[in-house]
Amino acid sequence: MSIDAVTLAILKGRLEQIADEMDATLFRSAFNPIIAEAHDASHGIYDAVTGETLVQGKSGLPIFVGVMAFAVKAVIDKAAAQGGHHGGDVWIFNDPYAGGTHLSDFRLVTPVFRDGKVFCFLASVGHWHDVGGNVPGNYNPAATECFQEGMLIPPVKLFDKGEFRQDVVDILSANSRLPLSLYGDLNGQINALDLGRKRVASLLDEYGSGTVAQCLGELKARAAEMMRAQIRELPEGTVSAEDFLDNDGIRDEPLKIALDLTIREGRMVMDFSRSSPACLGPVNISRATAIAACYVALKHIFGDVPANAGVLEPVDFIIPEDSLLSVKAPKPVGGYTETILRLIDVVFQAVAKIAPEPAMACAYGTINALSLAGHRQDGKRWVMFSFFGGGHGAHAGGDGLNHGNAPISTATIPPLEILESAYPVRFTQWSLRQDSGGPGQTRGGLGAVYEIELLEQQADVFLFGERGKYAPPGIAGGGSALTNRFTYEQADGEHSPPMVSKMLGIHIERGQKLRLETPGGGGYGDPRLRDPQAVARDVRLGYVTPEAAEAAYGVRLNADGSVDMTRTNDLRRQEAAE
Repeated sequence: MSIDAVTLAILKGRLEQIADEMDATLFRSAFNPIIAEAHDASHGIYDAVTGETLVQGKSGLPIFVGVMAFAVKAVIDKAAAQGGHHGGDVWIFNDPYAGGTHLSDFRLVTPVFRDGKVFCFLASVGHWHDVGGNVPGNYNPAATECFQEGMLIPPVKLFDKGEFRQDVVDILSANSRLPLSLYGDLNGQINALDLGRKRVASLLDEYGSGTVAQCLGELKARAAEMMRAQIRELPEGTVSAEDFLDNDGIRDEPLKIALDLTIREGRMVMDFSRSSPACLGPVNISRATAIAACYVALKHIFGDVPANAGVLEPVDFIIPEDSLLSVKAPKPVGGYTETILRLIDVVFQAVAKIAPEPAMACAYGTINALSLAGHRQDGKRWVMFSFFGGGHGAHAGGDGLNHGNAPISTATIPPLEILESAYPVRFTQWSLRQDSGGPGQTRGGLGAVYEIELLEQQADVFLFGERGKYAPPGIAGGGSALTNRFTYEQADGEHSPPMVSKMLGIHIERGQKLRLETPGGGGYGDPRLRDPQAVARDVRLGYVTPEAAEAAYGVRLNADGSVDMTRTNDLRRQEAAE
């Protein structure tokens, strides 16, 4: 029996509301600003047999749509080996090779029973502030194995048939520099799962498990068909694209991420065989993470497709074992964010070659994971970890977003007021970076300038970034953005990291400053086709200098900032002839 459209719409909304409420519960109760303010977390409903994503909250990170399917399946397999699931069980783990991403992301998974059988799974994942390892905040740019990045916890029971296991929490707390933050985030996730379990039970009481299960199956099938329809609209054939990471933090050599993209008969094949092999440093990722990143890229291009596993049914992946994009333990994976951002960039570039209209230029391409750590005058430990924004890529419909967050997520950049109130730092600058957006018929978004002054006696600084050597490229004739730049003050003057975008053990003292200048997004289309009045407006707003207006866009301005159309037309004709 088919489910009617009205019931399907109602149940779809109710299911999404459950995941959204779980998100909100954690965001409002977490102790850690990366979850509470930046929303680096996610909740969803997952298939009882395969673990596939059925529904995800709209406020959670899209990267977890693909990854959490692997995480839930890891719990299904572990429980099967131990005699099956029981009511009241809650599993906890952060194994990045079983569930994707990195050690900072802790997952809680619980089965929901109906009529004595598992109806579905609920899961919560959140980025904990500190989980041990060599570097406070856990982004260790010099790690050569996962043990240097933090504690690795395989799937274990946090609740066994409803009984809370304090011994597990004791182990977790003993391995964190910030056990109070860990305890608060953990309880927020537990509460989110409790709420989700109640909401699902209420929904099943109201509609019956058969109708809700039918709805979930229909939503997945429709997502798959929507994706097939989007793929069919693309020209058939094969295109290739490649981009590079600056280095792996150990060897100062570029690492290639290459994609051969094939469209044929309503299916898409994403072949990453030409990518670099696994590296020594922490920019490797697991296969689960690579697939999840591809989903995020496709979701950006095909915005109408929903967030469930059906989207990936018409997509085939070729990712060789032991490549940069498919590693196993103990290869380090702590800097996964940098690699998936480059992977997304490569997908954008490949799609732009066959269908520039729905594509977009590359965003700034690095979260610039920055940690400062020290001790207050009373001896208490403090650890500030945060990520920072940059410009998004331009597209056919308009300019890129200025100072946005990375396209791997719907997270927000933590407000400077929160960071200043929580840690002994002062932001002496937080502004847009002039000329950082790639020129184009539509302009790339601007990056940002962050300048941070230390207010405590001393601190150690750790940076894990990218795009210091390879600028975010434009598409369809658009220009590249500016590269990433990091500097820091010490007693003998200003310095930059030897590896440009990665460094650990920087020691600074009170009054000394750090400065991040983040990339913009790439441009879209020929800059000489940009409306001269739009260029003049960019100059008035301080986005573009008069010099760049002339050099990049062929626009000459009068002393009052208005466009000199005669000289502009002459310059553009001259440049076109050349």
